[in-house]
Amino acid sequence: MTRKNQFWKGMLLGAIAGGALSLLDRNTREVMKENVKKTSESLGHLVCHPHEISNKVKGTAAKLKSTFEAVSEDITYITEKVEELRELTPQVTELLKETKDTFTVEDEEELLKEVTERE
Repeated sequence: MTRKNQFWKGMLLGAIAGGALSLLDRNTREVMKENVKKTSESLGHLVCHPHEISNKVKGTAAKLKSTFEAVSEDITYITEKVEELRELTPQVTELLKETKDTFTVEDEEELLKEVTERE
């Protein structure tokens, strides 16, 4: 357990040291300063107006719910159609066999007539 704690402690210290070294560059410092300023302004606004976060979360949850319901309905529809196809396939196959047999018998009878007429 101690080794694991030392590992994470080392990772944290390394990240802090890397961040501090990167701030030696003037452009990086300025960009970070702007980012920190924007973030603190956003957080300050959110602290003063927590209902905005609540409304956004509720809106997103409502959108997710309606999307889930729509997808669920689509899946149900597709499942029903697949079941219909499974039921119809044997009927269609039988109809095709009967049609083939009917035309085959009629073709054979016509050929026999032609052959007997030629004789």
